Amino acid sequence: MKKTWKSVAMFIGTAALVQVTSTAAARAQDAADIAEGMRLFRQKGSCQSCHGWAGDGRKMDSQMPDGANLRLSALDREALVTTIKCGRPGTGMPAFDKFAYSDGRCYGLKQADLKTPERQLPDPPATLQVREINAIADFMLAKIVGKGPMDHAKCIEYWGSDVEACAEFK
Repeated sequence: MKKTWKSVAMFIGTAALVQVTSTAAARAQDAADIAEGMRLFRQKGSCQSCHGWAGDGRKMDSQMPDGANLRLSALDREALVTTIKCGRPGTGMPAFDKFAYSDGRCYGLKQADLKTPERQLPDPPATLQVREINAIADFMLAKIVGKGPMDHAKCIEYWGSDVEACAEFK
């Protein structure tokens, strides 16, 4: 009987290790994945319009709301994905999930709950699919979130070469 329980315990331990390893591998991003997240951040999501190209809150367009300095953020992946999907009611951060407030999936709120000025949300420049939200979050975690103030070396690492934008960080 002891051998059977020992075998079961070993099987469960091995299965858990395989699950953890495969989850970590699934999160490991290659350069192409990061580049796709960067493209979505800059173009489809137009995140740089409010957060700046470096995610430092230095926005690109004076007409847009002031975005947070994400380089100083401590958001984890789950919180980052939720913020992109659901926005932040009552701030300038839009919800990029088309169905965010259709069924209470975001903060337990529905569209009718967003009618008051303190809960209103701006319209996003585009809606994003789940895979696109995940790609943006992975890019941001790799290149922006928690990376501290931009400097010349970080700028080169961010862009992959010494581009014109890096000249201001000499």
